[in-house]
Formats: sequence, structure tokens, C-alpha cells
Amino acid sequence: MRIGNLPIITRPNDVNPDIESGKITLSANNQANTSTSSLAGQGNGGSKSSQSVSQKQADIDYIYALFNEYSNAYEAEWRRLENCERLYHGIHWNDVPMADSLEPRPVTPIIQATIESVRAELTDWYPQAIVTADESEYSDSANALSAVIQENHIACDYEREYEKAIHDLLVGGTMVQEVGFDPDANFGLGAAYIRHVDNRCIMFDPNSSSVGDCRAIIKFSVHPLSWYYEQYPKHASKMVADEIALTEGSSEDSAVLIEFWKREYDSVRCRYDVHIIKVAGRVILEDSREICEQGLFVHGKYPFVVTTLFPRKGSVLGFGFCDVFEQQQRLSDKLDQIVIKNALMASHNKMLVSSASGFDVNDLCDWSKQVHTGENINGVKWFSTAPLPGYIIEYVSRMRDNVKEESGANEFSRGSTANGVTAASAIMALQEMSNKRSRMIAKSVHASFADAVRMEIEVEREYAVFCRPVYVNRIRVAYSNELLNDIDEYPLEFKISVKVQRESRFSVMAHNETIFKLVQSGMITPQIGLDMLIFDGKEEVIAKMQQARGEDGEEYEQE
Repeated sequence: MRIGNLPIITRPNDVNPDIESGKITLSANNQANTSTSSLAGQGNGGSKSSQSVSQKQADIDYIYALFNEYSNAYEAEWRRLENCERLYHGIHWNDVPMADSLEPRPVTPIIQATIESVRAELTDWYPQAIVTADESEYSDSANALSAVIQENHIACDYEREYEKAIHDLLVGGTMVQEVGFDPDANFGLGAAYIRHVDNRCIMFDPNSSSVGDCRAIIKFSVHPLSWYYEQYPKHASKMVADEIALTEGSSEDSAVLIEFWKREYDSVRCRYDVHIIKVAGRVILEDSREICEQGLFVHGKYPFVVTTLFPRKGSVLGFGFCDVFEQQQRLSDKLDQIVIKNALMASHNKMLVSSASGFDVNDLCDWSKQVHTGENINGVKWFSTAPLPGYIIEYVSRMRDNVKEESGANEFSRGSTANGVTAASAIMALQEMSNKRSRMIAKSVHASFADAVRMEIEVEREYAVFCRPVYVNRIRVAYSNELLNDIDEYPLEFKISVKVQRESRFSVMAHNETIFKLVQSGMITPQIGLDMLIFDGKEEVIAKMQQARGEDGEEYEQE
């Protein structure tokens, strides 16, 4: 089952636009005609399948007007995100004008080390979805869904998407994930996906504090016109290039691809419909209203899940570690610069020479000479640089320790010990307590992941029409959305529950230890246990055991 070329089917490669300047303004003639645009009003009783040329032009004007309104409101946000990335990578000195080309610009990666420490802990908290049945008659559907979700996440490489999303969460403060369906996955059998969305390439309603209440959600990326001729040959010739460069110094014409998501309330059916319109170069490339009059997804929600690290009042977005500890990072580096400057000045002692001393300055600067001639030795005096007060060095160290303590990336969370703590149980208890911040973040991430999985199941239920094999308890099962038809039209949450747990990482040592315990308890034979063990040279050991058994059998027959 295909729906044109909508993002539910194909997702264009992300190309980050040039937003370092903090503003994107597209083509002129972008004032919305809100009196005629069907996108501007709510409660219109649904969208018509066919639109006139004037209606489409009104929709284009409305989309571009709202795009420019959002982009103007996002100027400060894009500058903030760019600043956070510079702080994370340690290149924030570029913001400070250089007074002397030889001045030192030291960077101690306090923020980066803090973020990487928390990121490593969140990686250990990689989420895994478990679907359980509320009633025994739905256990088969729940087990099949658990297997399907795991395969979907493997197919879309969710582990890598998770890492990119965690980076956005810790650095920029906002993590965005998109849920959709890709019918080309699994060799054309299709699969739902959860993907990371770059927080610099998506805009939410600046006047809304909830994703569902946004007037529209806009995703965008920049592509050269040649890309549009390949993807949309019927529309590319009508497109107008935007005044935005793909890369610095690029002369190729390009256009911004706008994915305009709109959620409208249908007063006749008493439910919300979600539609997407793809626009580029002032041309509508795709419009879901022409294919799915009752919305792209049955669940009626925007297919985006947003997670914030430190939420902002009245906004969908949040703040990250870089925002909270920016001043400490900059002040610490500035104090390091002062200390290094003082050390450099102290390494170059100055000499004061009076004109009445009778010594030649150039002669004194010649260190190859052992004898200097003058009239008055009192006219020559060494001038040394005074050392900095000791409390400055102590203050720098204390400031860095405070950042580690407040962020939760202290010594105990990193596995180090201090203050004379040597007992293993005490170290483990302190490490457990020091991870409270990371566990709180992981709890928020897992809650968002559960929301995304619920949406993923609804998408699977709606679009997975082709049967594909999945393995449930090592039994091959043919899965399609027909397996979920026994739940009728009720939400799946009425019959099943989605739970998120910390993924159990496979460990060879733990696996072998479990096998040993099963053999000791008599639940399996030593021969079966040997077959299940994992170690190097296993095949050679089994071959020698079989050979030894064969020789013992021959000796027994001879006797």
C-alpha cells in the first residue's frame, strides 16, 4: 500500500541549511491570503480532494508566510544552538575578538567532559520496548508486536538515531523524534520507524507550549535544483530558486524543501486529521489532502515526539547543559588565559637600564659575552613579574569541581574514588547515588520512547498490509496488520500495554555463567551445556571429546 511519495514513504536526506546567520527568508510575494487559504482556518469539516489553482496559490502563500514568521521567531534559537555547539566543541573563543595574535586561548573541556559522561550513562540506559497483553487472548498479538518493534529498530538503525538524539538533548536541550512508515524497508514489505530529527531543521509554533497545539510544524532542508529534477521532474521546471546557499561559496541554485505538517479538527467526524504538504520553490510537490482526505494517520497526532532536558515555560523547546554551564566554562577558560599569560611574562624577565649607568643595552642583550663594561652597576636592575595570588588557582579548580558535581558527572559516577573510600560496597552505593541525575534524564527519555513506540504500533496497524516473518520464542510467525484486527477500532492501549526497560546487553561471561548454573542444577546435560557455551576453540574441544569417546568405544569392543 503506497501513498504517493509522502514522507511516510520516502524521507529526503537531511541537508542542514545555512542558518548560522540566524535567519532564513524565502522568496518574495509570501504574504498569506488567509481569507481564501484552506490551511488558515480550523474546523472546516475536512479537506477537499481537488483544489483550484487559486486555492493552491493561497495555500502556498500561507505556508511561506508562516515559514517566515516561524523563522523570524527562531533567529535567537538558531544562534543559541550554534553557540551550544561551539561550547561543546571548545571553539567558543572564536566569539571573542583577538587583541593580540600571540595571546593564549586555552580551553579546558569541562562542558564536553560533562556531556560525554552523562551521554555514556544514557547509552547504558538504551531503551527496549516490551509489549504485554492486558488479556490472555491478546498475548499472541503482544508477543508478535514486541518482535516486530525490535526488528523495526534494527532495520532503521535506531541505536545510531538514539545517539544523535541524545547529543541534541544534552547539548541543545531538545530532542526530536519522528515516527512514520517506510514501505521500501524489508525488501518492500514495509516497516514503521522512529528517526531522529535535527533540532536545527524543524520549527514548532513559537506561541505554543505543546506539540499538539501548534498551528503547524515545519521541517525543512536545502537541496540543489538538480536534486528536484531527479525527485520531482514534473514540478522542477516551475520552481523558483531561493536566496540561500548550500555551502559557503557555492554557486549552484538551490531551494528549501518545506514539509508543512498541519493538524486540523474535523467537526463532522469529531476528530483531528493530520496532513502534510511538501513545498519548494513556491510549488506544491506533494499534498496528502489529495490522497488521504481523512488524514495521513488514524491516530490524528503530529508524528513528532519532543523531549527536553531543562524545560522552558511557554515553549516546546528546552535548555541544555551548555546553556546552564556556559558562564562557568567561559570564566574558567578566561582565568586559565590569565594564568598562562602570567607564566609567559614570568618566563621573560625584564631588565631596567638607566641612561647614567654607562652600559650599552645591546651589549647587555648579547648573552654570548661574558664581560660587560659600564660606569654604575646600580643603574641596572632586574624587573620580574609578580606571581598571581594563590586563591585564583584554587578558585579555578573549585569552579570545575562544582560543574562536575552539579551535573552529576563527578568522580564516583566515572568509577573513581576519593576521600579515602575503599570499601567495594561503599563505592557502589556512592556510584548509585551519583547517577541520580542521569537516571532522571533516562526516565524522561524512556517516557518519550514509550510515546513514540505507541505511535509506531498505530502506524504498523494502519499500513503494514504485507505479511512478513518474525520470530516469537524461536517460532516463525507471519505478521501483518490483520493480526491486530481482533482489537477492532479501539486504541491498542485498551488491550495491550507498552513498557520500556533498560536493554539487557549480551555478555559472554554472563551467558556462560548461566549455562554453568543450569548444568549444576541438572536442568540440562553437560553435553547440551557444552554446545551452548561460547568460547574460542570450542569446535576443537568438541572434536577431541568425540574422538576420545570413539577410542574408548573401540577398546571396550576389543575386550
